[in-house]
Amino acid sequence: MPLIQDLFQPLQSMPLPAVAMRLALAVVLGGLIGWEREVSARAAGLRTHMLIALAAAMFTVVAMELTHFPADEQDVLRIDPLRLIEAVTAGVAFLAAGSIIFSGGSVRGVTTGASMWLAGAVGLASGTGDGLLAVMGTALAVVILWMVRIIATPVHRRPDPGDHPDPEGRQ
Repeated sequence: MPLIQDLFQPLQSMPLPAVAMRLALAVVLGGLIGWEREVSARAAGLRTHMLIALAAAMFTVVAMELTHFPADEQDVLRIDPLRLIEAVTAGVAFLAAGSIIFSGGSVRGVTTGASMWLAGAVGLASGTGDGLLAVMGTALAVVILWMVRIIATPVHRRPDPGDHPDPEGRQ
């Protein structure tokens, strides 16, 4: 029967503060991506993106810890980091696909789905300790989500039904 202390064994390869920093980085960066979706009143917003990034980082840390799992010489521990990436991206893609709605000939939620997928990638990068890559990906995402919206909004502005052309032809 496992003892309570067995449930809280130290990590095999990483110090606890390093893991805490990686998880915190994933949460903060996922939150930055989710903030834009939240401000835009999308269904998947701040909390969703934070949780996706945190989950991806945790899966990454767990996988990295499993590579340091003590095994007998007769046992062969098969390690394939690509499996982790595939599993996380497939799981996040499933969630992201649920945010996409096709109705009346229009598609909505694709950007939110893409940002959720990116939050998973940010979490993976954070979990591996590649904070610089995670920060760069987040910065680019914020620029894409915010700046492109600012630039594209005037272009896609629909005419207000109250707008009437000037009878004298002035604009």
